[in-house]
Amino acid sequence: MILQALVDLYEDLVAQGKAAQPGWGMAKISYALCIDGNGQLTDVVSLQEERQNGTKTKLAPRMMELPAPVKRSSDVAANFLWDNASYLLGIDSKGKPERSRKCFETCRQLHHTLLDNVDSPTARAILAYFDSWQPLALDEPILSGCMDALLRGVYLVFRVNAQFPQDDPAIRAAWQAHYDAAENKVMQCLVTGMEGPVEKIHPSIQGVRGAQSSGAALVSFNAPAFCSYGQEQSLNAPVGRYAAFAYTTALNHLLSDRNSVQLIGDMTVICWAKGAEPIYQSFSSAALFGASPPAGLRDADLQAALQSLADMKPYEGLPLDPKRPFYVLGLAPNAARLSVRFFLQNTFGAAMKNIWEHHERTRIVGPDHAEDKLIPLWALMRQTANQKSKDKQASPVLAGAVTRSIYAGTPYPAALLEAVTIRIRAERDINWQKAAILKAYYLKYQNKDCPKEVLQVSLNEASTNPYYTLGRLFAVYEAIQEAANPGINATIKDKYFNAAAATPAMIFPVLDNLCQKHLRKLSKGQRINMDKQVGQLKDILSEEYPLRLTLPQQGSFNLGYYHQKQKRFEKKEDK
Repeated sequence: MILQALVDLYEDLVAQGKAAQPGWGMAKISYALCIDGNGQLTDVVSLQEERQNGTKTKLAPRMMELPAPVKRSSDVAANFLWDNASYLLGIDSKGKPERSRKCFETCRQLHHTLLDNVDSPTARAILAYFDSWQPLALDEPILSGCMDALLRGVYLVFRVNAQFPQDDPAIRAAWQAHYDAAENKVMQCLVTGMEGPVEKIHPSIQGVRGAQSSGAALVSFNAPAFCSYGQEQSLNAPVGRYAAFAYTTALNHLLSDRNSVQLIGDMTVICWAKGAEPIYQSFSSAALFGASPPAGLRDADLQAALQSLADMKPYEGLPLDPKRPFYVLGLAPNAARLSVRFFLQNTFGAAMKNIWEHHERTRIVGPDHAEDKLIPLWALMRQTANQKSKDKQASPVLAGAVTRSIYAGTPYPAALLEAVTIRIRAERDINWQKAAILKAYYLKYQNKDCPKEVLQVSLNEASTNPYYTLGRLFAVYEAIQEAANPGINATIKDKYFNAAAATPAMIFPVLDNLCQKHLRKLSKGQRINMDKQVGQLKDILSEEYPLRLTLPQQGSFNLGYYHQKQKRFEKKEDK
């Protein structure tokens, strides 16, 4: 399913002129080796372009359509018309001069094989360059201005008499004939169903965070345990040469587009819609991950559009079809390969409905009218990790499971509740995002000890849930202490919060006694008001406090505490 969807995407991209034909691909080129008609190197010209990166402008390589790159492992293999300095110049940057000479010689032989019979001045100039050029030391004057970049392994391309050789029709035809004539076994492709040559080694995927910078394989076999019936490598699962080129080209295209890529933990998440229209990626990324909305859409308009699409209705002003097939793919690094964390297929409207329902579950009162805002997924996942530790990232497995549950509309993983509960106990506090996670989790995974009456956007003063009421009572006790001792360093929250949430029968009698001492320090009006609040909450509770609270009961306690505390902040704002 993944490969079929990517092949369809490739064909849509080709129809729009956004993807190269088989045998060609896009490469990041930093410099051009300028040679004259006699093959003499005359200059090295930068092809880098200025690009905006946030508020800064930086130089980035130019994307150029060139002959498809070869698949490299530890062996020496050259690209046609372009490569790094080791292959095109024979420069040794790793203390291995013999290997660099071998790289240059391999590149020279490849160009002779393809261009010896090509009647073109450009082809003859390139061959003359390879025949006359000798791998030089690092102090060659003509290369001095870009030597640091060359040693970093940037890619170079030839330019003959101010023309790029890949634009020469005769050279293009020579490369296409070479590519099409490659020896491949003929089998039935599992993706297209067509008989034809199959790819033994699939092209690399680039742009997945944590994977090899040179590229990693999505489909590969490199151990005898994976072989069967005498078939080796990718012949175990035959994919036609066209399909292999198509799915890797489409996937690399998505990974090169920042609007299509989102990073959660160690996972790279990409999405696309049938038809290859980029607005679907940018809208989905804005809806769940907090990326910039398409076409300068405001937050209020984004929510309105999201709700409209969730109802399977188009939104005026946005060319989005809720019935369009939509795909989400989560990839993670795994040595030389890529791991597929999940792959989901749905209509765009159904996917947006699941995202909208997720946001409705996480909607909760907070600072600056937080209940009117969408919480991006990265902000939620940050609450599951210790922000004071060296590694501030959420668990990669947890991040992938949560992302999948949101897109698919399934219950959140239990590990999400466990992780946020651990952080609440460690920090002895509940912020906006942590409260939103608790509310969303128990709305999706219903439990009688954490019922809907406590899973509200704001304080539910009519609730009679004893655990919710205990949390509210603790927040009132904390407010009384702060009123009696302004600026106190350590409050009852710092000393007793975890114990109160786990074993109320042991802690609340202590808190009751402290409350009476704190009340005596208040003015008469304050004392009467605070005492009245305590009395109202105690009337809801039974005479005996519960001995222990389960995890769902602690969820009710935590939400009661959070809601009551936010109610106190709201009153301050009103005043």
